[in-house]
Amino acid sequence: MTTSLTIQQAAAKTGLSVHTLRYYEKIGLLDPIARQDNTHRLFREEDLLWIGFLLKLRSTGLPIRDMLRYAELRRAGNTAESVSARKALLQQHARTVEETIAELQSNLSILHMKVKMYEDVEAALPPVVVAHPQSIEDASNDHSNDSNDSNDSNKRNNSTRKTGDPRRHPQARR
Repeated sequence: MTTSLTIQQAAAKTGLSVHTLRYYEKIGLLDPIARQDNTHRLFREEDLLWIGFLLKLRSTGLPIRDMLRYAELRRAGNTAESVSARKALLQQHARTVEETIAELQSNLSILHMKVKMYEDVEAALPPVVVAHPQSIEDASNDHSNDSNDSNDSNKRNNSTRKTGDPRRHPQARR
């Protein structure tokens, strides 16, 4: 017995949006989807398997134009020409994926070497005693007890700024 899914159910099962499923059908990546009498799409298991394969092609970087070519060849059936062309397309893409994997492996190897180098450098460094600096909130809380003193100081600083006497301005002494 074949199970049919609504477009919402197919979207949930495949991880694609309803919009993407409609788009894939519109551009020809999907064969026309069977419809109920009320014109609602009904996705069959075969449709979901095909969508799963398209997702694999997409995740490995095959361009949509090549996916469309593959879908067109698939619709042509298992003729010698179609089978040969699909095989060649997948072989070429497999080589591209292998090259990408080799490049990523090489890049990953370099990253691992750099991490190891930094671990060795860290191990050779003398231990450092790190003083934990006070946060701004802690520092302001320490001075809150001296609120009268700081208010007087602020008044003096404000009056100094008004008079413009640089000798009395705290920053002028630096």
